[in-house]
Amino acid sequence: MFYIKQELPINRQIRAKEVQLIGETGEKLGVVSFQDALSKAEDKNLDLVLVAPNSNPPVCKIMNYGKYKFEQAKKEKEAKKKQKVLEVKEIRVTPNIEEHDFGFKAKNARKFIEDGNKVKITVRFRGREVNNSKAGENVLNKFISALEDVANVEKAPKLEGRNMFTILAKKTEK
Repeated sequence: MFYIKQELPINRQIRAKEVQLIGETGEKLGVVSFQDALSKAEDKNLDLVLVAPNSNPPVCKIMNYGKYKFEQAKKEKEAKKKQKVLEVKEIRVTPNIEEHDFGFKAKNARKFIEDGNKVKITVRFRGREVNNSKAGENVLNKFISALEDVANVEKAPKLEGRNMFTILAKKTEK
């Protein structure tokens, strides 16, 4: 369900004695009393919509409000469709990762980056492994060098508690 962010006052919700009236095709009909404007809209089976309440006198337009709301929702839906949602995919490894596992995870990271996502590579230290954090940093640097043809380092390797991580993002074309 899509909602219009701002509901416009229509017909009898409008509180003004005089309004600047705009016809349904966009032509200006001048300043008229509210009752005249409302009767012109009702004669055409359309709504009188307050489009600019802060001007003096307020500006009202004769239109089909239901159709207007539908068109706005349709535009909003189209704009949402065109947006690219950026995800951060996480790959977890240990400081003593085997060569085959490393290759497999690097291949997955490459696929994620080529799809336009960011990749967060996390080295998890268990027990006393945290004392040898250099091994974890070496693993992250190995990932960085394996993916340097498709990715840039967005965040350098950093130790936080028992985890060390880095974030890689797709290289921008110049």
